[in-house]
Order: sequence, then structure tokens, then C-alpha cells
Amino acid sequence: MRRTTKLLPFSTTLRLVALFVVIVSLNGCAAMSGFHEEDQLVPVHLEEYTAQNEFPVAKGDDVIGRLKYISLEKGDTLPDIARHFSLGLNGVTAANPGVDIWVPEAGKRIMLPLSFILPDAPRKGIVINLAALRLFEFKGNSEQLAVLTYPVGVGTEEKPTPRGLMRVERKVTRPTWHVPVSIARDHLKKGDPLPAAVLPGPLNPLGEYALYLSAPSYLIHGTNKPASIGLRASNGCIRLFPEDVKKLYGNTPVRIPVNIVDQPYLLGLSDGVVYLEVHASTEDSDAAEFDKIYAKLKTLEKKSGRTLDWSNVKKVLAEARGIPAPIFEIRQGSGKGGAEPMEVRHPATLYGRPEIPGLRTDAWSVLAADVRDETDAERLSAIINHQGPQIPARVIAKNDSYRVVAGPFNNSREAKDAIKRLKIDLEIEGTLIEPITRERGGEKR
Repeated sequence: MRRTTKLLPFSTTLRLVALFVVIVSLNGCAAMSGFHEEDQLVPVHLEEYTAQNEFPVAKGDDVIGRLKYISLEKGDTLPDIARHFSLGLNGVTAANPGVDIWVPEAGKRIMLPLSFILPDAPRKGIVINLAALRLFEFKGNSEQLAVLTYPVGVGTEEKPTPRGLMRVERKVTRPTWHVPVSIARDHLKKGDPLPAAVLPGPLNPLGEYALYLSAPSYLIHGTNKPASIGLRASNGCIRLFPEDVKKLYGNTPVRIPVNIVDQPYLLGLSDGVVYLEVHASTEDSDAAEFDKIYAKLKTLEKKSGRTLDWSNVKKVLAEARGIPAPIFEIRQGSGKGGAEPMEVRHPATLYGRPEIPGLRTDAWSVLAADVRDETDAERLSAIINHQGPQIPARVIAKNDSYRVVAGPFNNSREAKDAIKRLKIDLEIEGTLIEPITRERGGEKR
């Protein structure tokens, strides 16, 4: 392969990692009491996991689902694990502090936080808890209630998702994105001019399905950036995985109420046991929300006539792993503390995992980095592969270094467009690599 520009050194600290610092900043930093990995017995047999987004809600209960464990395999990334199990990236990273997002250790046993406390809100229509980065849609009535739940991506601190009660005004398949002036201006500053409208297709950030809310300019929609689900990464809209928004679209009638709340502290009752679920949050409402939970706990303590283990409560609050943790029995011996976490078999194929085509010497490609450390190269390759739309990349060992090469691309225009996206999205200076041509009889082939 012949390069058109000189190879530049690439720092192993990778400035692009700063773009994902929001993931780390929302994590806890210690193991939660009652959920130490070494305390969980691995069953003799592994269960096959069946995707589940719908749960029955028993009368008087607030906790749904069941925690699970899985052992990672080589090549796994946490975004791929999260998507396969309909979890947000932040939920998986918060539940498993210290696990590398992009190059986790093969054989590492991690928790799948597939148990949730329902938001403290009327169980009607759609309820979105911004702190939990999760959507709940209620079906049925108080006698026979079910809930469908999906992970979401929401607005950034600078462009937050609005809270309050609204409704679904209309639904559209294959929507056209009419670019807001503020977003067009921001992209222009980065050297990425946008058209006035983006037609349906892989470049459309709304995906294939959109539910327009009564709050002007806000939608629940799909995405062409699935790795952003479970993050505060949008301009205020609510994003879902493509497969999840398809289900939601089909199950949701127009005019259904949508209640958007921000509840980082959740209390729930199940089988006579009180659970506390805590999510890290950057919102100023934390103090008020904490006061509400504290008042509820004190009332619970008074009504039961028993002393709450406040040291355990403090631990759950400090660790903020987003997992329902048992903290109190209403009556002595009244509950079993919930079902034991289940070990699931690693699927043969992770749903939605980016496919990486092989490089071709007769096609254009892009050199993204040349680094000494193999793990750094694998991490960068994984990050590039999870851009939306995907930029295929892989690691190629050469001499005593590791090259991250993106491609193949059909022509120089596609390759140059990838270089532009690497620069704008990840601050990477890509280097164009021309295809190798063979000459015969003075004629290039």
C-alpha cells in the first residue's frame, strides 16, 4: 500500500478517550454490598438468555426483572454486550466499575443489570426516567398491568431533555430530519456543514421510526449511533436502539401520555423487601430528590417500628451502581430478598455487533494510528467501529507496532469522507492510503 502523506506518530493516551469521559464520570467506583462477584455462586449449568423487554407488574410491587451474569469472550466490547441485552452503555459500566469499555478482559464475569425499580410516577402511558436513562411503557390496568422497558439516550447537560407531562402527537416512519438552526450552526463551527434537511437513510440521525412529542422539536426516535444509547449525548431528543424503537412504535398509539422525570433515587417494594436503586446524576435536583427519599425511609422506619440499617443505605448511595439493592424487610422474615442472579450463556453472535469486512489491496483505506501498544490499538479500532454510521477498522501488526486501518472504501471520496469524520468526531488525523495497482504492458490494472 502506498501512502500519500507522511505517517504521523500517535499518542497512546488518545485524546479521543476524553469524548467518552461522560461514561466514566457517571460510574460508581466500588463494589456494592450484597453484589460482590466472588459472593455469587456460578450455577453448574448456564441458562440460555431470551431477550425480554416486557414484564408483568404484580400488584403492590415496584421491582421488575432479574439480575444476570455473563462471562466475556475475546473481542467483546461493553457497547455490544449492552445492545444485545437491551441495556444502556452507562447501565453496564456503572454496574461493573473498572471494566474496560472497549477491550474488556476475556473470561471476565460481569453483571447484567436487568432488574429495575419502576419510577415514582403514575403507571400510565410512557414514563422516562432521565437519571436511569430508561423508558417504561405501561399496558393494561391495576389488576393486570405489564410494562415494556428500553434503554435510551438523552440530552446533554448543555442541551437537556425537557421534563414534565406531554404526549405523542404523531408517528412517522422513515422521517426526514429538518435540521434546527442551532444544530446547523454548531456543526458549521466544527467544519461540518449540514443540509437544511437530511432524507431517510444511514446518515439520518432519526433512524427509521420517530414519535413526535407535544413539546415542540422533541422526539422519541431511533438512531444511527447505537453506541450512544445509555448516554447523555443527544440534543434533547430521546434515542432508542433501532430494534427497540421499532417495537415501541408498533405498541404506542397517538395521544398517549409521556411523563419525563429525573429520579436518581428510587425506592421499591417486592415480596416484602424494600429496595434502593441509585443512579449518579449531574442535575441540580439531586438535593431535593434525596430529601424525598430520606423522608420516605424515615417514615418507613417509623411505621415498621424497626431500625433501618443506615450504614447500608449510605453505601448504596455512595456507590450509585444503578442496581436495586435490598435494604429493609417490612417485617422480620417477610421476604426472601429477591431471586438469585442467573448465569447466562454467552450468545454465539451478539446482536448488532459491527461487522468488519476484510481489507482489500485494490480498495482505498485510511491509516488512523500507528502505536506501540496492542491494547491501545484494539481500543481505538473498537471506538472507530462504533461510530455512527460505522467506519470499519481493524488492527494490523507490522514489525514492532500496531496499525489501525479503516476501510475498505470504494473510492477516494468515501475514504476522504472517513478522514473528515475521524477528525470531527474523534480528533484523529487520518492518512489516506491509495489502492495498489498492478501494471502490465505499461497499462495500470
